Amino acid sequence: MALNRYVTELGMGADLHGRDQTKAARRAVSDAVRHSSLNFFGVLDKSPHDMKVTVRLGVPDPQGVDTAAVAAELPYGEVRVEVVQGGLDVAAEQDGDGITIANAAVMVSFED
Repeated sequence: MALNRYVTELGMGADLHGRDQTKAARRAVSDAVRHSSLNFFGVLDKSPHDMKVTVRLGVPDPQGVDTAAVAAELPYGEVRVEVVQGGLDVAAEQDGDGITIANAAVMVSFED
């Protein structure tokens, strides 16, 4: 079966203290999905549970992301999380604390 993408949403999230890659990534995904209201399920004869959701994250330290925690941000569908090098680290000037910024692309596809 062919997999066709119907939605792409983008989001940005940050952890302002502690450089927590997962926290920034979860916030980026949450930001992306808050921009959406999917109302085409009936037209496609599909349900939210039929969605194949791919989350592509860009973070400074890809190994620092708990992909299961990120996937839990999405309430429906079969979720796959991909993490790549990206995002941004902003070092603090004095105490070693810093900011981590993550970018997310959330893509929704269906099998036809």
